[in-house]
Amino acid sequence: MKLYHVYKKRLPKSIFLGILLIIFVLTPIVFSYAQTAQDIANKITQKNADIAKLEEELKVYQGQLDMLGKQKNSLNVSIKELDLTRKKLVTDISVTQGKIDATNLEIQSLSSDIGDKEGAILNHKNSTALLLRETNEFEIENMIFTVLSKNNFTEVWNDIDNRASVREKIIENIGILETTKGALEDTRSSTITAKNELVSLKSKLADQQKIVVQNTNEKNKLLAQTKNSEASYQALLADRLAKKNAFEQDLRNYESQLKYILDPSSLPGSGVLSWPLDKIFVTQMFGQPGADGKRLFVNGSHNGVDFRASIGTPVKAMADGVVAGTGDTDVQCPGVSFGRFVLIKYNNGLASTYGHLSLIKVSAGEQVTRGEIVGYSGNTGYSTGPHLHVSVYARDAVDLKTLPSKSCPGRVLTQPISPINAYLDPLYYLPPL
Repeated sequence: MKLYHVYKKRLPKSIFLGILLIIFVLTPIVFSYAQTAQDIANKITQKNADIAKLEEELKVYQGQLDMLGKQKNSLNVSIKELDLTRKKLVTDISVTQGKIDATNLEIQSLSSDIGDKEGAILNHKNSTALLLRETNEFEIENMIFTVLSKNNFTEVWNDIDNRASVREKIIENIGILETTKGALEDTRSSTITAKNELVSLKSKLADQQKIVVQNTNEKNKLLAQTKNSEASYQALLADRLAKKNAFEQDLRNYESQLKYILDPSSLPGSGVLSWPLDKIFVTQMFGQPGADGKRLFVNGSHNGVDFRASIGTPVKAMADGVVAGTGDTDVQCPGVSFGRFVLIKYNNGLASTYGHLSLIKVSAGEQVTRGEIVGYSGNTGYSTGPHLHVSVYARDAVDLKTLPSKSCPGRVLTQPISPINAYLDPLYYLPPL
C-alpha cells in the first residue's frame, strides 16, 4: 500500500488507472504448469498404448482357448488349457496394473489442476478486491476534483474512460472467477471418481492374483491325480461324469416332490435382468422347447443357461437384490454340481444362481446392485470347460437346502434347490441377444 500511495502522489490519476488496468489484464488466470502437465499426459498416453497392446494379447489367448474348447477332452488339452489360462490371467494382471498406474497419473494431474485453480481463484479475488478499493477511492475522493481541475478536457475524458475500462475488467474477472470455481468442482468430482476407480482396480488386481494361484494349484492337482497318464485322466473323467449323473438324478427326484404353486402374476415381464458378463456367447440353452414354444425345464434337460467365460471373467449381479447364500459343493463332493456358487434373490420377484465360479466376492445377507461384481467365472464343480452357469427361479421358491449324496456316501451337499416348476428360462428375462 505504501508503494501505491507513492505512485498515487507522483502520477496523474489517469496514468495510474491505466497502469492498474495493464497489470490486471496481464495477471494470469491459471498458474503455468504446462511442462509438468504435458509430462503426465505423455505418460498416460504411453500407459494406454501399453494397455491396448496387452489387450490384443488377451484376444489372442482367448482365441486359442476357444479353439482348445472345441477339441476332444484329453489330458494334453486340459494341460494346455491350464497353461494358456495362466498366461491370460498374468496378462490380465498386467492390464489391471497398467490401469492402476494410469489412474494414479490421472489423479496426480487432477491434483495439480486443483492447486492451480485454487491459486487462480485466490489471485483473482485479491486482484478484484484491490481494484474495487482503488476505484472506489478515486470515485469518492477525486471525481469532483478531476472534473473541476484545470486539466484539459482530453485528460479528464481519458481518466473517466480508464475507470470505465477497469470496471469492465472487474465484471469480466468475476465471470471468469465463477467459471473457474465451476471447473474446480468438476475437477474435484473427477478426482473422487478416479480414486474410486483406483480402489476397484486394486481389489480386482488382488482377486486376479488369487485366481492365478488357484490355476497353478489346479494344474498340480490334475498331474498328481493322473500321474500324467491319459488313461488315468479318462478314467477320472468317467468317474466324475457317473457321479454327476447320479447326483443330478437324486436332485431331480427330490425337487420333483417339492410342492410349489407358481403365481405368474408374481413374476416380472421379459427383459428385466441385465447380462451377467460384459461379453455374451451362449453355449447351452435352458431346458427344451414346450408345446407353446416356451422353453421348459423337464426331467433330463438343462436347468439354466451356460455362457462362454474364461477363468477370471468378472460376473455381475443382474439386478438389485440380496445374496441369499454362497458355497462350494466341491468341498462336500468334488466334481458333481455347481462348485463355487452364489445365490441372489432380486427385488423384482426373481432369483438366480451363478455356478462354477473360481472366486466369490460377496457374502450371505449382503445387498448387491445391478452390475456389481459378485464373483469370477471358473471351472469348478462338474464342468467340462470354463464357463458360467446361470439358473433363474421364482424368488420365493428357491433356497439353500441340504441333500444327502449317493455320489459321495456319507456326505451332504448344500446348494440352491427349487421345485421343478419354479425353474425359469433366463434368456426370457435377459436383454435380447
